[in-house]
Amino acid sequence: MKVIKLLDARLEEIIVVGTLVLMSAIIGVQVFMRYVMQNSLSWSEELSRYLFVLFVNIGISFCVKTKKHIRVEVFTMWLPQRTQAVIRITADIIFLAFALVIIYYGFITASKIFTLNQTSPALGIPMGFIYVTLPLSYIMVMIRLVQNIAEAVRNFKLSQGEAGPKW
Repeated sequence: MKVIKLLDARLEEIIVVGTLVLMSAIIGVQVFMRYVMQNSLSWSEELSRYLFVLFVNIGISFCVKTKKHIRVEVFTMWLPQRTQAVIRITADIIFLAFALVIIYYGFITASKIFTLNQTSPALGIPMGFIYVTLPLSYIMVMIRLVQNIAEAVRNFKLSQGEAGPKW
């Protein structure tokens, strides 16, 4: 149970920090090899690019979890708190629907790439692994959105004086 709580609390941070550190180290080694040793690594740019894709996609989940993703609040900041809460819940539901579409089509695309046996040019890894990072990261986004919606609905009910279920 402690592992699940730790993953719930820190999974995105672990992946984001890990990919950023690894990506920075690979790029640093590549710069050293190119300018000091006069010999370039053939695989470093490709691996850094794939790590960056993972970094960005998991970063989306982290931003949803911490409620730091981009929102246009200039239109809602003048509205009453209850109306703002309804708009936030509605926006999260729309984002959840978008995440479900990304998950669905992401898995379809990844499965097609796997069946084509396409590999990356420098590393030789199956490109399906790169493509599957998108739907997997959006599964994490979906989980975080459901958590945010449940918390917002609970807070909305409590603000109305209703006890509501303890999710």
